[in-house]
Amino acid sequence: MAMSQEHLDKMQLRQNYRNLWHTNLMNTISADTPYCCFALFCGPCVSYLLRKRALYDDMSRYTCCAGYMPCSGRCGESKCPELCLCTEVFLCFGNSVASTRFLLQDEFNIQTTKCDNCIIGFMFCLQQLACIFSIVACLVGSEELSEASQILNCFADMVYCTVCACMQTQHKVEMDKRDGKFGPQPMAVPPMQQMSRIDQPYPPNVGYAPQQPYGYPPQPAPHAQGYPPAGYPPQGYPPAQGYPAPGY
Repeated sequence: MAMSQEHLDKMQLRQNYRNLWHTNLMNTISADTPYCCFALFCGPCVSYLLRKRALYDDMSRYTCCAGYMPCSGRCGESKCPELCLCTEVFLCFGNSVASTRFLLQDEFNIQTTKCDNCIIGFMFCLQQLACIFSIVACLVGSEELSEASQILNCFADMVYCTVCACMQTQHKVEMDKRDGKFGPQPMAVPPMQQMSRIDQPYPPNVGYAPQQPYGYPPQPAPHAQGYPPAGYPPQGYPPAQGYPAPGY
């Protein structure tokens, strides 16, 4: 009774978490497509690897279903944790995925978004509906209803496997973030800058043609190289030696 109350308290506390998953269930396929396919076709193996990684590869910390189920701590996990984990992921696959999820949420204070809750709830409701249809088909004995229940069962199994694969990919991406496997973001190349000299009253305009500050006299236009400026020689300049002065 005390253990059940503790689990209820944890579930209530989990609703008040503020952090979010690095990627939601809708975007896990695009976030890591190869791993999502791996989780879809080999779910128990992925569940084993993720649980071990969530425990930081320290199997001495392992407890059946991460301590969230009534059987946790009563299966002799301390004697052979690897064998117990293998048994858990193959015989209680859904519980193993959910336990790893709760373990990460409690460690990093991660809440489940409304979209993720709707997807998980739809999966459970579809499974319950398929089970009810199968029971009704067995009681009634109708072939049409039996075929409809089989189709519904296949659809429910497909949704279940797909959602579990997305959840495990979500856990893997979150642990990649935890372990720092996301490299630093590439920095953009800074624009070319130009230093201003001390004797310049205003810094130069970067990337634009230099403009004369307002209120200053215009600068003389540069003359072509090899030619004297207009009005050469200037007035008051002594004549060259050997030539008479102007107006001689």
